[in-house]
Amino acid sequence: MALRPYHFAEELAQWGPESHSASGVASSPTIAEAESYTRWLAESHYENFPVVTRLLPSELRQHFRNVYAFCRWADDLGDEVVDPAESLRLLAWWRHELHQCYAGSCRHPVFVALHETVQKFRVPLQPFDDLISAFESDQTTTHYETFDQLLGYCRCSANPVGRIVLSLCGVDTLENRELSDAICTGLQLANFWQDVARDADISRVYLPVEDRRQHGYSDDDMQRRVTNDSFLLLMQFEVDRAKQYLLRGLPLADRMPGRLRIDIELFAQGGLAIVRKIEQIGYRVWETRPVLTRWDFAKLMGRVVCRRATAWTRRRSTMRVAESSTVAPTPTTEEQECPSA
Repeated sequence: MALRPYHFAEELAQWGPESHSASGVASSPTIAEAESYTRWLAESHYENFPVVTRLLPSELRQHFRNVYAFCRWADDLGDEVVDPAESLRLLAWWRHELHQCYAGSCRHPVFVALHETVQKFRVPLQPFDDLISAFESDQTTTHYETFDQLLGYCRCSANPVGRIVLSLCGVDTLENRELSDAICTGLQLANFWQDVARDADISRVYLPVEDRRQHGYSDDDMQRRVTNDSFLLLMQFEVDRAKQYLLRGLPLADRMPGRLRIDIELFAQGGLAIVRKIEQIGYRVWETRPVLTRWDFAKLMGRVVCRRATAWTRRRSTMRVAESSTVAPTPTTEEQECPSA
């Protein structure tokens, strides 16, 4: 059965701050209705949300969809509203609804569903709040002077998602947060370098000014989208940096329970695959936007699943050997003949 198409303007009209539904004039949706709504949101954007796969434990899928629906709405409030001032107003409303959700008062279907998730897994409010801050920043900040400033943006725009996932998976520790932050920052950076041209189309530049100057790539070159030796060296430098973050966080997969190891490794390996695509086109991202095809993703999943299955088989074999070595030895004839006390 085909999904109904997603049009954010229609959703905003029905569930935005001026709608009867969101203002409480109409009754709030039931939990079942709310979860059906977030499931539709996730499935209608499936190409951007492959994490909700059969590899996820079934008891987590709906909760991941609920989190995705929150992110989808926040993202669209930031990107799909033409006027930045109006976008900021709507994001402030979204933050208010978030705080109301944590207070137990939910009217929007996303928050009716999300309330169940944050209650069950005790997900802190801060990561959700930080995500809204990132979308607010997009309305006022179009470029970054330093890489440290860009990392500050990643701490709000990307890292909170990983921390929410850790909460849902029951492995929210300080060590895991550091590894998760590395993966999420690496993914965000890889997406920036993949989308240099697309971001320029909406007047956003994520290549830090200090890095451009260091490599001799002028503001005029940037505006004219010049591909020269300076630009290629700059992109190689930035792509290598994204790769290091992803590799630094990759050990997180081994710290996850069960099949979740596959999903987390797919996140990191997906970022590394984007990095390889950029390398394969010689860093010429002004002319070509490197993308992962369905076939690329299928091959990536196959490799990860095969590697994890092989590792599991080896662990099982090691355990069997260890168990057999601890079995009490067969008593000697002398021991067998020794009378009991």
